[in-house]
Amino acid sequence: MLTGLFNRPAASAADFTHLRQARVELRNVIKHYDNHTVLNGVSLSVEPGEVVTILGPSGSGKSTLIRLINQLESLSGGDIFIDDKPIGQLRGSALRQLRSRIGFVFQQFNLYTHLTAQQNITLALEYVHGWKKADAEQRALELLEQVGLAEKADAYAAQLSGGQQQRVAIARALASSPQIILFDEPTSALDPEMIGEVLQVMKSLAHSGITMIVVTHEMHFAREIADRVVFIDGGDILEVAPPAAFFTRPQHPRTQRFLKKVLDPLHQESSL
Repeated sequence: MLTGLFNRPAASAADFTHLRQARVELRNVIKHYDNHTVLNGVSLSVEPGEVVTILGPSGSGKSTLIRLINQLESLSGGDIFIDDKPIGQLRGSALRQLRSRIGFVFQQFNLYTHLTAQQNITLALEYVHGWKKADAEQRALELLEQVGLAEKADAYAAQLSGGQQQRVAIARALASSPQIILFDEPTSALDPEMIGEVLQVMKSLAHSGITMIVVTHEMHFAREIADRVVFIDGGDILEVAPPAAFFTRPQHPRTQRFLKKVLDPLHQESSL
């Protein structure tokens, strides 16, 4: 059992070295840029170890939602809680501690092109988390083995396929042993033939104890792996359901139209 080291006072004093449960809760979260509102007061709870996929059309607020969880974006209103502690006003060391417990996998891999696969993983371990070089290198090799790329430890990004780069990015996100991992459309920049190798790694992580929140367009992954599916459109959460119910008995009319469109691409209608 993970032990919580949080204190009851202000969030800035909270210790995020370890998470007690890795539970995520959004309460009336609002995000806007000038006069453009991206999230309209959304609320969602994700339980420890749960796998939640977030679906929705482009521009619906999916990516913004998960970027708010590790404070890559700042809140305009509402709050986000990790293990019942608010994180919206975290700064300095408390924010760094929080981010060390939350892995993030981006659409575009974001590997350092001048570093090898192994070095992309060891960099933060050494210079952010204070690991010894030998320990960081061993951890990187173990993670590359886990994602099926042990033989690519000395390869640079330009020498890796898109799928391989994304697997390195996943290994990097796991380096500090986070208890929450966020995926922002991790297969959207990949050639179709490479998507499966990334999804397979993600499948192996699912239900391993880590809390996973995945923004994706991969319907099969959402159907087969997720515990719950969340549908967002226009900055609002319109439906939350287990996959079986979501894909076979969607309740909201907008969800029904969305699924008909994406599951039957030849289906045409005048407006979604």
